[in-house]
Amino acid sequence: MTAQSDKFNKPIIVAILGVLAVLVCLALFWILQNKAEPAVSAISREGVVTEIQKMARLNTVAFGVDTVITSQKEGTWYKLWQDEQKGLFVARGRVLAGVDLAKITADDVQVSFDPQTDPKIAPHANITINLPASQVFEVFLDDIQVYDWQTGLFGVVANDPQILNQAQTSAKTEVLRKACQGDIMTLATNNAKEQVQGLFALTGATVSIKAERVGECQLS
Repeated sequence: MTAQSDKFNKPIIVAILGVLAVLVCLALFWILQNKAEPAVSAISREGVVTEIQKMARLNTVAFGVDTVITSQKEGTWYKLWQDEQKGLFVARGRVLAGVDLAKITADDVQVSFDPQTDPKIAPHANITINLPASQVFEVFLDDIQVYDWQTGLFGVVANDPQILNQAQTSAKTEVLRKACQGDIMTLATNNAKEQVQGLFALTGATVSIKAERVGECQLS
């Protein structure tokens, strides 16, 4: 009779122990899930610098200019001034300006966090970025057309290619000059501020962009 009781009691004991083991596991799982661990912000100064540098040269302004160019060549006495030439050209060009974000360093970025009382919520980040000075990246001459070209008194001398070459050089200079008059460097700086600020808009951080350095309006 004792042997039979032991035979029936063993499965019951095993079942009870199994249930207890399951309950212990569930209790541990519940404790771990509800343990208040401090939330960590994913924003760091190094991360901000890396994200900005990925944008590299940020072309923020493409300034279009139409201008009229004159180019001339003085005649010589031994050719009776018949080699004198004068050209009038209409040129169209563009100036690309922006900010070279590859120049951003860790010294140009500051990240701070507001005090947080709830450890389950990541602290609110405040990012301050000091942008490099704006600069002119490229000056393009998209088109140049001859409006008038005069050669000597009787027009018997062939057009000198040097006149066109001079006109193209002068046109680029004039395109850049007019873009500078249009305050292209300030436009480039302001547009860069907006684009960099938009880069971190989805992070929920408060972003302050400083762009106090407006570069010289000249081709690097």
